[in-house]
Amino acid sequence: MLLAEDDRAIRHALERALTLEGYRVTAVADGVEALAQAHRTPPDILVLDVMMPGIDGLQVCRVLRAEGDRTPILMLTALVETADRIAGLDAGADDYVVKPFDVEEVFARLRALLRRTGTAERPPRGVAPLGVPASPVPREPAVPERQLAAAGLRMDLQARRVWRGTRELELTRTEFELLELLVRNAGIVLDHSTIYDRIWGYDFGPGSKNLAVYVGYLRRKLDEPGASQLIHTVRGVGYVLRED
Repeated sequence: MLLAEDDRAIRHALERALTLEGYRVTAVADGVEALAQAHRTPPDILVLDVMMPGIDGLQVCRVLRAEGDRTPILMLTALVETADRIAGLDAGADDYVVKPFDVEEVFARLRALLRRTGTAERPPRGVAPLGVPASPVPREPAVPERQLAAAGLRMDLQARRVWRGTRELELTRTEFELLELLVRNAGIVLDHSTIYDRIWGYDFGPGSKNLAVYVGYLRRKLDEPGASQLIHTVRGVGYVLRED
């Protein structure tokens, strides 16, 4: 794991906590070091602070994604506005934690990202992988089909490509998995807890805005002028994919 955080106290505390949890951690203090280390020794997962001097976490994220690096990225941010969170997702981040955070939430989000990508970091010899699955945990049973289609959408699961009609959509990993879940259950209302469990592996509770942010961002990519909206909100329950 690569941890980039310019606040020395937070960096040391988080590095210590993650090490005790069973992760092998390389900690750096800024974005320049983060990119150099990621190129030198590609990590299984990155934890990036957004606000760092020089090259910030968003820029690190953009550079890695532009290079085709799909390593899971968890952002640490003190910015709580929706537009700020969307900027992080747009840069290619897979998830975020808002400061001040509970370290258990960081652990939960890391476990979910590692499960989704089929990655489990190997801890140092003699250290049990506490909280880290020893083998990939499938989000749902494997399915033989390569293609999914519903509501005018077509998904190539192996190539991880999506089209609405003839227009191809550029989606992040989380957006793709969220859309896949909705397409598989087209016409069925999925409640918040079910979506959190399937996509993040953890229900962050009614106060979390994480799901709403991803749904909003996915809608921006799906919606077309004059065309019907595909993802509908069922107030107090969850979301459903259907073409009205």
